[in-house]
Amino acid sequence: MSEEFNCPLPIDNTIERIRLGHGGGGRLTNNLIENVFKPLFSNEYLDKLHDGAIIDLPKNKIAFTTDSYTINPIFFPGGDIGKLAVTGTINDLAMCGARPKFLSLGLIIEEGFEIEKLKDILNSIKVTADKVGAMIVTGDTKVVNKGKGDGIYINTAGIGIIEHGLEILPQNVRPGDVIVLNGDVGRHGSAIMSVREGLEFESTLESDCEELWTTVEGILNSGVEVHCMRDLTRGGLVSALNEIAKASGLGVYIEEEKIPVIEEVEAICEVLGLDPLYVANEGRFIAIVPERYGEKVVSIMSSTLGTDARVIGKITEENPGKVIMKSLIGSNRLLDMISGEQLPRIC
Repeated sequence: MSEEFNCPLPIDNTIERIRLGHGGGGRLTNNLIENVFKPLFSNEYLDKLHDGAIIDLPKNKIAFTTDSYTINPIFFPGGDIGKLAVTGTINDLAMCGARPKFLSLGLIIEEGFEIEKLKDILNSIKVTADKVGAMIVTGDTKVVNKGKGDGIYINTAGIGIIEHGLEILPQNVRPGDVIVLNGDVGRHGSAIMSVREGLEFESTLESDCEELWTTVEGILNSGVEVHCMRDLTRGGLVSALNEIAKASGLGVYIEEEKIPVIEEVEAICEVLGLDPLYVANEGRFIAIVPERYGEKVVSIMSSTLGTDARVIGKITEENPGKVIMKSLIGSNRLLDMISGEQLPRIC
């Protein structure tokens, strides 16, 4: 008597959810690569399916960065974890003054995750990378047991090309430099908290998740002498300014009335007991430049992003390593770094 054998792990492309076998390196893994990843990301480097991408680089300097993303919820107003992961790495390269060129993509996916959701996330990755001319050239996927993950986590690493002679570093800021902010702060963290389970607010607020290379490229091409740039992600504006103050050994002086915060962000932060100046952003950055370039940078920022860019302060010799803010009532306030995690899993 013969028994019909049925494979418990079908290998065609009709599977609707991620299975443990998708991370096993066998037929299911190959199926995922051929039917989900390659149709989106196909290029001369990735198509070789080697253990790594072999790249010919120009003789310029390069910038290299990496970041991991565990955001909850995965899909949020203004984006998703895929857009966020690529945007974050592109923006880190941009803050170095580097043109984003090559990206890696590492996925840790929970068993049972829907393939259609994965495709939506990968499409966001593709659209965001294409916008700046970057390519996904290598990647990896692992699958964890159901209940041992939280849908999907992503790691991206990026290589960017530095095509200018500027040294864009916190250590290069000088007394008298002005600090230019490219728009209102606190949107991303506030938008995430507005839709997080158990904290839902009635709000139309969207994350500011957006690539910054287009704006940075405009600044660099205009001949501005950029001393430092920093994106305002975890810890927000204040944490970024503190990092620069400590690295440079100089003081930072800003004025509260010059820092734009929209009403919806103020309202959400008030309910949650948060200060918008410490709340994460994903499309905001500061450029520190000699005073003579301040308004030029404001103009470029406003024209490329359509945001409320402003000069918000300056670098000083006074109060080295500290950030001082002139408050709305005219008194000076010391702004220290936060001591812990204010908003967990917002990126």
